[in-house]
Amino acid sequence: MSSYGNRPSYSPSAPPLSDPNEPPIAHPYHPPSSSSANYSNYPHQCQPQTAGYGPGSSYGYYQNPANYGSGFPPGTDPQVIQSFQMVDRDCSGFVEEKELQQALSSGYQRFSIRTIRLLIFLFKNPSEYFPRIGPKEFAALWSCLGQWRAIFERFDRDRSGKIDATELRDALYSLGYMVPPSVLEVLISRYTDGSGRRPELCFDSFVECGMVVKGLTEKFKEKDTRYTGSAKLTYDEFMAMILPFIVSY
Repeated sequence: MSSYGNRPSYSPSAPPLSDPNEPPIAHPYHPPSSSSANYSNYPHQCQPQTAGYGPGSSYGYYQNPANYGSGFPPGTDPQVIQSFQMVDRDCSGFVEEKELQQALSSGYQRFSIRTIRLLIFLFKNPSEYFPRIGPKEFAALWSCLGQWRAIFERFDRDRSGKIDATELRDALYSLGYMVPPSVLEVLISRYTDGSGRRPELCFDSFVECGMVVKGLTEKFKEKDTRYTGSAKLTYDEFMAMILPFIVSY
């Protein structure tokens, strides 16, 4: 049984959209191929998105955004740097929960602190003890959310600004995640409001669901080296795989 250390680490990115003209496959996830769904060759970070992750993403202007330039990847959109500088009021070079929530929220979208905690867990430098992210991780997160936004808008077919259970199923299916109905029910039930109505997901909840499904799938694939949809793992390995996603937020 291979250890995690001998496998590529989980990449906290949005999976690439599959070709809508390709027939779907009845498999829990796409195996490696030469297509855009090749996870083994997928970059560790999402590619930079110069347009941010959605409308209303302008957060103000500062005279010297280059003060942070050395910490951001080359070619980072100046607006991303400005957004980081705006919320890093103590100039520590890091943003924490509330600061990240402020940076990602806009006039039409509010990120819950629960989603923020998950994003920090997934994106923070493993060597960083405190729950916070620096410029490099902030840029990667911003770019990643741009790709999740594109997926969200593609499957919000009624343009309600929310994703229902059917749309969530179709979105995950298009990305190669054949989530069973029972698991989908558990996912969507997390967002019930007690009214008895079928729950619908705002963008931040959609990102939360997608990142958890992707993260756990990637961890499972480390054990399912032949891409059969099944794997053998010990109790310790199972707990190490699941618990970080449960206790992180």
